[in-house]
Amino acid sequence: MKTYKIAVIGGTGKSGQYLVQNLLAKGYQLKLLLRHPENFTLQNPLIEVVQGDARDETAIYQLIEGTDLVISTLGQPKAEKSIFSDAAKNIISVMNQHGITRYIVTTGLSVTTLSDHKNERVEMATEWMYQNYPETTTDKQKEYELLLESNLDWTLVRLPLIHLTDENFPTETSLADCKGEGISAADLAAFLASQIEDSEFIRKSPFLYNLKE
Repeated sequence: MKTYKIAVIGGTGKSGQYLVQNLLAKGYQLKLLLRHPENFTLQNPLIEVVQGDARDETAIYQLIEGTDLVISTLGQPKAEKSIFSDAAKNIISVMNQHGITRYIVTTGLSVTTLSDHKNERVEMATEWMYQNYPETTTDKQKEYELLLESNLDWTLVRLPLIHLTDENFPTETSLADCKGEGISAADLAAFLASQIEDSEFIRKSPFLYNLKE
């Protein structure tokens, strides 16, 4: 297996922590973008920390420099303007500058693609998101459209509710519909790591979910 150096955005978030542990267990070198490095306690020689915000192109430049690919589990900071399309613009621009193409990123169920056949529950959840969180929901769709316009080898993973557990369950992917109501954070981390060398979902937006036992 090639020893990749991976730029990670959102690595201290709830699901991002599981991703970081999974990647470290596989021996990958990581560069983590942290808004508050003083709160980061994980000591590991494979980790390099870059202080900054995904909306700051200079910080993104420092993060991505010298890496082979980028993985983002970026979440929305509380009481701040929606972050997703601003971050995507910076990431796409800097990846192009560095000649890096592989970008793996997570988003929500509300993002809609041309291949979708969402079931009624997912349609209702999408509608609810637009009604209750119009700014971030619209911005996540914009992020998808920016990726479509880019020349990156991106994979945008659409997720239901993330359960913060180390347990693993049967998982399934679909480009058209989300047939499960949740995904384990451990299963999500494993899937994101699997995409580093898997080309099946390049320039695609799979739903990822656990199947009921």
